[in-house]
Amino acid sequence: MGEEKKVIVFALATEEYGVEVEKVRTIERMQPMTRVPKAPEFIKGVINLRGVVIPIIDLRSRFGLEEKPTTDATRIIIVSAGEFEVGLIVDSANDVIDLDTDNIDNPPEIVGGIKAKYLDGIARIGEERLLVLLNLEQVLDRNEIQQLERLED
Repeated sequence: MGEEKKVIVFALATEEYGVEVEKVRTIERMQPMTRVPKAPEFIKGVINLRGVVIPIIDLRSRFGLEEKPTTDATRIIIVSAGEFEVGLIVDSANDVIDLDTDNIDNPPEIVGGIKAKYLDGIARIGEERLLVLLNLEQVLDRNEIQQLERLED
């Protein structure tokens, strides 16, 4: 058996995704955002969370998925991406699970229309369930990170 890895499970469209618990700061309900001029389309704005300005990214938009109105289940997952924090809008945040690293495979080139560079791997959970693990550093490329850092100033 490999090492155990704790991940937060969240949904986007019909797929389940995971992000390592260590990278998640908090999970928040949707809240009003301040739109930022000239920001990329997938950056929905910024929020003030306990005195910290955090840029918010719509993961559906980032991955080229169809937009969907927010619901009571919609959440913002605040993650640490490199040196700063960013919020990710997801359809729902479901649970926390332990994964055996032996059950994590390299990602195929494309999963659900999402390019492999955004993915850390595919975890097999039982016989029927697959979980797509995100590579947070790739979800934002270096130029976008620099743009987000300017938003925080």
